[in-house]
Amino acid sequence: MDLINLQKKALEIREKILNMHTKSNESHIGSSLSITDILTALYFEILNIDPLRPYKENRDRLILSKGHAASALYAVLAKRKFFDEEILDSFAENGSKISVHPERFSVAGIEASTGSLGHGLSIGVGIALSAKKDNKKFKTYVIMSDGECEEGSVWEASISASRFKLDNLIGIVDKNKWQAYERTDEIQNLSLLKSKWESFGWSCVEINGHDFSEIIQYLKKVPFEAGKPSMILADTIKGKGIDEIEDKMEWHYKSPKQEQLDIFLESLRRNS
Repeated sequence: MDLINLQKKALEIREKILNMHTKSNESHIGSSLSITDILTALYFEILNIDPLRPYKENRDRLILSKGHAASALYAVLAKRKFFDEEILDSFAENGSKISVHPERFSVAGIEASTGSLGHGLSIGVGIALSAKKDNKKFKTYVIMSDGECEEGSVWEASISASRFKLDNLIGIVDKNKWQAYERTDEIQNLSLLKSKWESFGWSCVEINGHDFSEIIQYLKKVPFEAGKPSMILADTIKGKGIDEIEDKMEWHYKSPKQEQLDIFLESLRRNS
């Protein structure tokens, strides 16, 4: 898919995310909007997947460790035809297949139940190690948040990934610079995040997480080094695409009101 069509697809997905959060009154829309371009590039350009055979043995795996951004993953999976888009209308409703956090096998394409931050990379390490031992050629991708990198379990997993030379494992940190109630760097200094991952034995690059050409360029290069897991630090904007939400802390927990929907949709289309 060319860059123009990827941008169009990302706009459609962001519109879906906005509608899902407005209807459900659930929060974390900013976290979902910041990873939309990354997910779009992965699912429409990079991953070895087949929506008609969602659990084929040699498929690439993607684990959304920052599970609070589940609406973005649901919207992308629906656009990729893993399940009917009508299911998105039931986001976060009682009894819905798509809850606030991803649940494995709730709908096709969800590889792991996530939401408790710091667990996704450990799951990814286990899957990648199993693939290595079984001589399987698929890759495992794990999307984390920057604030999540404060969890000790992330670094325990990163040591194991390096120890076992898991060059079939790719980590992506959504560096949108916010967590809960404060700037990430004001809670824990993550300014040296690249050197930290490198010191744990990973091959690491920093990219613009909203530039499709850059995202795809580096995703197509993995593994960056033979025998090393790859890490992509993606510089992103929380709430990307909606002027009224972009880079604003309060939208970590706020959800759009119905009367704001048209204004926010106009902002998305203007900025696409």
